[in-house]
Amino acid sequence: MTDSILVQQHERWTEITLNRPDRLNSFNDEMHFALRETLEGTHEDGTRAVLLTGAGRGFCAGQDLGDRDPSKMDGPPDLGKTVRDFYAPLVRLIRSLDFPVICAVNGVAAGAGANIALACDIVLAGESAKFIQSFSKVGLIPDTGGSWHLPRLLGEARAKGLAFTAEPLTARKAEEWGLIWKALPDADLMDEARAMAARFADGPTLGYGLTKAAIQAAATDSLTDHLELEADYMKRCGESADYAEGVSAFLQKRAPEFKGS
Repeated sequence: MTDSILVQQHERWTEITLNRPDRLNSFNDEMHFALRETLEGTHEDGTRAVLLTGAGRGFCAGQDLGDRDPSKMDGPPDLGKTVRDFYAPLVRLIRSLDFPVICAVNGVAAGAGANIALACDIVLAGESAKFIQSFSKVGLIPDTGGSWHLPRLLGEARAKGLAFTAEPLTARKAEEWGLIWKALPDADLMDEARAMAARFADGPTLGYGLTKAAIQAAATDSLTDHLELEADYMKRCGESADYAEGVSAFLQKRAPEFKGS
């Protein structure tokens, strides 16, 4: 059993903590496998929301470069294989989960660590947090979906500026630019993130999952195709127990009790 991540199960949601604080929670193969296995198992344990955060003074510094040091290898590392085997599957998995994934960035989020956060559905950050596209410092490109997410969230000019300069972006500036949902006082970050995870887990998670899928599909859909997708998803929502419960609760002036179906 690995201790590279910590998993805390709540009634309907799961908190996952990256747990290599002495390495700023940078990824090695063990942590990749553990995180992927935990996320893949969420449907079996009834999870309806996930909260991802980091132990210690930072969220994640990306790849542990000690594991990819050319001077300690027989030849140059195949970083394309690293992306294909580890980072790309992780991003696809986070994006495919049919419930909300919240990221609480509790300090530095650099390189792949920053872009894993951006793959999540809601990003909260402590005011001391910084987002750093540090790839250019070692002659690389923004991976882990960074070169896809950044221009879509910020536009080409800001995406290139962050990627070329590797300048830290503060949590407040990230909120102002629309890169993340909200910057919070450090002392409030985890309370707010946990309350949000619990609220989402008690909510209409079928609708949340289809909302997530629809918004993500908009990046490549034509308007005509997307309007049809909306109609299909609304049909599924309208036939759900959650919709019937939501309408009944509204008309009866009571709090709804959603089942996620």
